[in-house]
Formats: sequence, C-alpha cells, structure tokens
Amino acid sequence: MKILLLGEYSNLHWTLAQGLRALGHSVVVASNGDRFKNYKRDIDLSRKSDNIIDTLKYAYLLSKNFRQFKGFDIVQIINPLFLDLKPYKNLSAFNYLKKHNGKVFMGAFGNDAYWLQACLNKNTFRYSEFDIPNQSDYLCSAKDIIKVWTDEDKVNVNKEIAERADGIIACLYEYFVSYKSQFEKKLTYIPAPINTSEIAFTQRGKDPSKVRFFIGIQKQRNEIKGTDILYKCLQEVQLKYPNECIIHKAESVPYDEYITMRDQSDVLLDQLYSYTPGMNALTAMAQGLLVVGGGEPETYDLLNKKNNHPIINILPSEEDIFNKLENLILNREQIPLQSINSRLFVEQHHDYLKIAQQYLDTWS
Repeated sequence: MKILLLGEYSNLHWTLAQGLRALGHSVVVASNGDRFKNYKRDIDLSRKSDNIIDTLKYAYLLSKNFRQFKGFDIVQIINPLFLDLKPYKNLSAFNYLKKHNGKVFMGAFGNDAYWLQACLNKNTFRYSEFDIPNQSDYLCSAKDIIKVWTDEDKVNVNKEIAERADGIIACLYEYFVSYKSQFEKKLTYIPAPINTSEIAFTQRGKDPSKVRFFIGIQKQRNEIKGTDILYKCLQEVQLKYPNECIIHKAESVPYDEYITMRDQSDVLLDQLYSYTPGMNALTAMAQGLLVVGGGEPETYDLLNKKNNHPIINILPSEEDIFNKLENLILNREQIPLQSINSRLFVEQHHDYLKIAQQYLDTWS
C-alpha cells in the first residue's frame, strides 16, 4: 500500500513508518518533527513563527507539498489539528485529503476535545491532570489546555473530523476511553510502536550499591506532566539516601541527546497523571530501564495482560511517590530482573513490526 502519515507526536509516526516499510509498503511521513524534539520525517512541515513572513512561507510550503498528497491508499493524521493552522484551515486540509486519497484515519494520540471532555467530566478517570486529589483549582498549564480545547471552532472541527474519518485509532487507554462512548464502531486501540531492533538492551542494576534515577523536564510541560512533583520527591529520597540515590536530569534537550543521557540510568521517572506508558516510557523500558509512571490496571486489561506488570505505578500523592522511590532503593537487588521484564513487555506488546501489522489490519 501507499501510505501518508501526516503530523508527529513522540516519534510515533516515524516508528510506525519503519515497521510498515519493513513489511513492504511505501510510506511518506510529513511533519514538523514535533517541534524542538526534531524527530525524523521525509517532508518537513515546520512553521517557524506566527509573523507574517513565516506565515507566508508556511502557506507556500503546505501548498507545494499538498499537491503531492494525492493518490495514497491510506492517510493518517496525528490529531484533528494536524497542521499549524487555525481549526477550519485544518478542516479544509482534511477535506482535500478525503477528496484525493483512499481512506483517511484520525489519530487519537494527544490532547484534543474528546480527551479533555473525558478528563473534565469527573466520571471517566479516577484522577487526571485536571482532577488532582486534594487540589481545588486547576493547574495553570491545565487552564491553558482547557482554553485551547473548549474553543468552539476547535471542538466543532474535532467533532466533524472524528465523524467523517474512516476510522479513529487511539494509542493510549486514556484516548481510547475518551472516544469509546460515541465512536465505538469506528474506534480501534493499537499500542504505540517501538523499534526494538534499534534500541540496545542493557540490564540495569549491575551496581548494587546505587540506583541511578533519570528525569526529563520540559519547561513548558513540567507542571502538566507532574515532573515538578516527581523531581521534588526524588530530591527528598536523595536527602534520605545520599549515597544510594543518583539523579540525572535533562531539561528540554533534543531527542537524540535525551536518549543518550537516559541510557546512563537505571530508573526513568515519567508522568504523574497518566494511566498508560507513552513513547518515552516504552523506549526507556526497551533500553532496560525501570519506569516510574502510569501503569494502572486498565492499561493491562486493554492489553489482556495477566502477568508481567513491570511499570511502577504511582498515584498523584507525594507520599505514594516517595514510598515507591524509596522501595526501589531498599530493594535494589530486584532491579536486574525488573529490567529484563521491562524489555520483555515492550517486545511482546509494542514491537514495531507487530504494531505495523495491526495498523494494516485495521486500515483494511
């Protein structure tokens, strides 16, 4: 098949393309590289700024490339707002893709109106970045997301694209359940793809005297991901166990540099409010790191996973976080086995060739 993957979050489309190509299909990935992360793509669709000159350059870039976006058997957009344009411009681009190609699928791979609605209704999730126990007001960054995804134009465009897409594919439990009640017949859950052939496994915990923790901080998303609280708890653990706890921290660095820094550690502190491991956690697990983050029972149920639950699941509670981190220090002799189980989990459920075949089956 001839496939166009349009947009990028967390390297998902590029990794999927690798799997599809290995299975013999022709794939084009067009994206902005997920901005500063600068993930690989075949066609660059980056918009430098909103000023008039860069806007005109971006319009020309899209016009030139969209003339090539015809005749694909499958087009998949990363999000209802898959271009750096106003909502109804995205809808116009979607209409063009529908007219000139075969099937067009929408990805539920990140923030959108349906996910936000599920977070705000207080019934779908036990907690989220919009519903934190013992906190009455929203986080400042949560307020920004609410402002974005309650905008009437964005909500309407999200709704229309979801209704008219040939299918909706979700990569996380949170996104899947957000669409399930209204779009169950056209919704599919497919786990995120990880190219395990490119990720070398290194068994962690070989130095039994120390545990090396790694945390990546994106300054603009620090609060919404909960890394501010995770880092605070980690520092408290280090104060209590100064000789056993080593902290490696990366702040808003390009992806390749981030991966290199992460590989020097035993444990990754990922996200606080998630139910599911994302691409960052999964690539770390493939490297052999233990992940402290989202691993709720709902995630394993969706995978029909009865055993090997390697993610160290945390609740949005400083006490729970501290206890889980301390437990890693006190039971560090278990890290080598947990490291192996992390890699096995990714190989079983997220291998990029298996996932690529699941996409092909769904698209067909």
